[in-house]
Amino acid sequence: MSQGLSVSDVVNVQVVMSPLAAAVRNFGALLILGDSSVIDTDERIREYSTLDAVADDFGSSATEYKAAALFFGQSPQPSVVYVGKWAQAATAGRLLGGALSTAEQVVTNFSGIADGAMDISVDGTAKSLSALDFTGVTNLNGVASVITTAFAGAASVVWDSVYSRFVVTSTTTGTTSAVSFATAPATGTDVSALLGLTSADGGRVVAGIAAETLVAGVQALANKSNDWYGLYVAAASAPGDSDVLAVAEYVEGASPSRIYGVTTQASAVLDSAQTTDIASQLKALKYKRTFVQYSSSSPYAAASLFGRAFTVDFTANNTVITLKFKQEPGVAAETLTESQAAALKAKNCNVFVAYNNDTAIVKEGVMVNGYFFDEVHGTDWLQNDLQTAVYNLLYTSPTKIPQTDAGVNQVVTEVDKRLDKSVTNGLVAPGVWNAPGFGALSQGQTLAKGYYTYASPVADQSQADREARKAPAMQVAIKLAGAVHFAGIVVNVNR
Repeated sequence: MSQGLSVSDVVNVQVVMSPLAAAVRNFGALLILGDSSVIDTDERIREYSTLDAVADDFGSSATEYKAAALFFGQSPQPSVVYVGKWAQAATAGRLLGGALSTAEQVVTNFSGIADGAMDISVDGTAKSLSALDFTGVTNLNGVASVITTAFAGAASVVWDSVYSRFVVTSTTTGTTSAVSFATAPATGTDVSALLGLTSADGGRVVAGIAAETLVAGVQALANKSNDWYGLYVAAASAPGDSDVLAVAEYVEGASPSRIYGVTTQASAVLDSAQTTDIASQLKALKYKRTFVQYSSSSPYAAASLFGRAFTVDFTANNTVITLKFKQEPGVAAETLTESQAAALKAKNCNVFVAYNNDTAIVKEGVMVNGYFFDEVHGTDWLQNDLQTAVYNLLYTSPTKIPQTDAGVNQVVTEVDKRLDKSVTNGLVAPGVWNAPGFGALSQGQTLAKGYYTYASPVADQSQADREARKAPAMQVAIKLAGAVHFAGIVVNVNR
C-alpha cells in the first residue's frame, strides 16, 4: 500500500552535529618509570587512580609502589599516576594468555586430566609437552607448577590472579628470547585452549629485548603516550649521573613539554666546595625542566613534590601554589647546618628541612636553573590552554574564520578568555610591565588586567602570508603573580 509522498519534498530537516572539541592536557599526571617485570615492553605504560591499584599489580615492596605511595600520600591527593616500563636489563620473551572466565578457572576443569599435552615454541625451539598430570592440583598455581616442571628449565609458568591468565616466560633474556602461542598436540589431551594460550584466546606474545639506556626508555614512553607530564624514575638500581643528564637533556627539548624530577642522596650536594654532584652538574646546564631534591632518608622524595604540585586545578579559582612551605608526608625532614642549607640553595637543590620552631617545609621549590617550579608548571598549562583554545575555535567553527581584522579579533577574543582564566587561578596578576613593549604597550606601563594581547593589522601582512592563510602575528604580555617567599621586618624602638 502506498504511504504517500515524502514530507522531505516540502520540509527538509537535517541535523548536523558539531565536532567534539580537543581536550587540554592533564598537567597533574606523573609517570613513574620503573624496571619491574609486571609491565612488558609492548604494553609499556599503565594508568592508576589509587595506590591500592598499584599495590595489586606491583606489591608493596616494589620501587614503583614506594614512589607512588609518596605521590598519593600528599594532601590534597593527586588523581592519577602512570607507571611505565624501563628495560634496565635485557628482558625475557613471554606469552600472556587470554583472560579466563570464572567458569574457566574452576580447578576441576584441570584436575581430571592425567595426560595433558600441548605444543609450544621457546626461544625458537619447538617443545612438545606431554604427560601433564593435573590430578593432584588444588588450585591454578598448582596447574602452573606442573607445566613449569614439564618445560625442564626452558620456561616458567605462573597464574596471574589479578588479570586471570597464565603467563609463560622464557628463562633467557635478550633479542632471541621468545615464547610462541601454544597449539594442539598430536597425542594426549589438548590443554592449550583450556589454559588460554592459543592465538584464538585473546592473549599476546612479547619478544625479549636487549637492555636499553634510561633515555631510550623515556623516549619509548614519550612515543607511546602524550598523557603524562611529570617524569620520575624509580628503578631497583638508581640511574647513574650520566643517565640522569641524558634524560634531562631530552626532556628539556622534547615536545610536548614535560618536567623531570630527581632525588639525590649524595652528601656531596651539602658541600659548597663540591662541584661534581648531580645538582651542580644540572645547574651548570641551566635546564628549566628538571628539578632536584636532596633527601638522606628517601630515594623517592621528589615524587612527593610532584604529588603536591600536581593537585593544582588550573580551571578553578585561586588554586595556583608555590612549592615552598609545603609538606612531604612520608619523608623525614632534614636537619641541616646553615652552611649546608646555603650550599643546597646555591646549587638550586630543593630539600624538605626542619626549622628551629618545630616546623618543617620544602625549600625553595625551584628548577635547576633557578626558575620556580610553579612558574614552569603554570606557563606550560597556559601554553597548552591557549593552543587548544585557538585550535578548537578553528576546528569547531561551522563557517570559516575570515582573514580580516574582524576574523583575527575572534582569535584575540578567544585568547583573552583563556588569559582571564590565568588571572582567576592566580598564575597572572596586574602589575608593571618591565620589558620592552609592543603594540600599544610601553615599558613601565601597568598591565591593569595582568595581560595584554596584540595582533598586527591584516593590511600589514605580506602577500605570501596572506596566500598561505596565516593569521597576522600575535603577541601576548603577561605579568606573573609570583609568590612571597621571604619577608623583612624592621622594628624601631623608642624609649
